[in-house]
Amino acid sequence: MPHSILIVEDEVKLATLLVDYFKASDYAPHQINHGDEVISWVKEHQPKAILLDIMLPGKNGIELCKEIRQFSNVPILMITAKVDEIDRVLGLELGADDYICKPFSAREVVARVGAVLRRTQTVTNVSHALVLDEHRIMVSFQQQNTVLTSVEFQLLKMLADKPDRIFSRDQLMQNMYNDSRIVNHRTIDSHIKKLRKKLAEISDDKDWIESVYGVGYRLVK
Repeated sequence: MPHSILIVEDEVKLATLLVDYFKASDYAPHQINHGDEVISWVKEHQPKAILLDIMLPGKNGIELCKEIRQFSNVPILMITAKVDEIDRVLGLELGADDYICKPFSAREVVARVGAVLRRTQTVTNVSHALVLDEHRIMVSFQQQNTVLTSVEFQLLKMLADKPDRIFSRDQLMQNMYNDSRIVNHRTIDSHIKKLRKKLAEISDDKDWIESVYGVGYRLVK
């Protein structure tokens, strides 16, 4: 069954172009042009991924991202014409998994969505008692679990696959963003902070992720 993709974009020609490209790549895209229509549609149809423009009539993309994250961990890729890095970091800190800047190639957008969806295919068991479930983008510890964003999950998986190995921020960024975009260390620190909090909530405040001053981060057993 084709993956359902929600495209939230008020530029109708651009949204239609994306719909055509996703259909050609065997996805099932749905187009919404007004922010106020998004939440009810997402709750009813539960898409596999959402492309979400920041500037929309009605509720804007930032508001929608916040609201969706209250009930769903569906991957969200923000679309923005704003080039200021602060706007990009803000979107990611609100729970977005990626961002795409206009103008863009529709082919690249399809590839980005495909990359996000491929990260949710298998289940990985980790020897130090954390269990990563890529089907549900969830981590468990002793029957307690918490839902992660796909970026948080990708960070944790990289650390968990090689526990006790120190990864620099640059290595973590290259794993998350392999398309040479400009992302600063503050973005990684923000994701790590949220990930630490979620892991502590399911494991009696254990600090799984250690900061190594001047170097980066590692997962401790």
